[in-house]
Amino acid sequence: MEFQGKVVVVTGGSKGIGKAIALAFAREGARVAVASIEEAAGEAVIREIESLGREALFVSMDVSQEDRVQAAIQNVLARWGRLDILVNNAGVYLQGDVTETTLEQWNRIMSVNLTGVFLCTKHAAQAMLARGGGVIVNVSSEAGLVGIPGQVAYNASKAGVISLTKSCAVDLARRGIRVNCVCPGTTDTPLVQEALRRAPDPAAARRRLEEARPLNRLGAPEEIAAAVLLLAGDRMAYATGAVLSVDGGYTAQ
Repeated sequence: MEFQGKVVVVTGGSKGIGKAIALAFAREGARVAVASIEEAAGEAVIREIESLGREALFVSMDVSQEDRVQAAIQNVLARWGRLDILVNNAGVYLQGDVTETTLEQWNRIMSVNLTGVFLCTKHAAQAMLARGGGVIVNVSSEAGLVGIPGQVAYNASKAGVISLTKSCAVDLARRGIRVNCVCPGTTDTPLVQEALRRAPDPAAARRRLEEARPLNRLGAPEEIAAAVLLLAGDRMAYATGAVLSVDGGYTAQ
């Protein structure tokens, strides 16, 4: 049990990649706080974690609102008295190129995908420093590494997460906090499945996504979770400021 007794906060932990991350940490012995704006789905994840014999807590959190972030972190500290690992996974997606994207849409994407990572990192790091250190893993995207057409705001927000990761890593390394980043490729989550269902030809749309990457398939949420656990664990204790692509070879082309 690599994370036995550790306290982990997973933002956006109620579904998809976040849910897989929360469950993976629980299986490795961690106490997990699932942070989400979706209470019903979050509570369902809590029940799954508890069925594994692990401790879990749902915390309501809108990562774009500093008071909500502070309150959620305080709830975790009130329950367990510590915070060892933060996974910044919460995010939203929007299509549109630079001519189509409105300022309102741009600001919404940035407030969740980038400002949310900043706020959660800021307040989690303060809690970690009080105990001498911790680990932060940010979930960016292949879209932060290359310019994927038709999603300018999302691309820019995820590139910002990579830069924020590196900046925080160098700022916090000597204070006992490691900060790393995982960049998933398109992953077979409920969000992606729903987007494919809305396509005129769902099967053809899925094939296009699969064929865009050398491994010729989509990722599984559990594969992204495995990468997060690797960077969070002591076996990778020399890694900080690292950016790990898990994208089926998409950004290697």
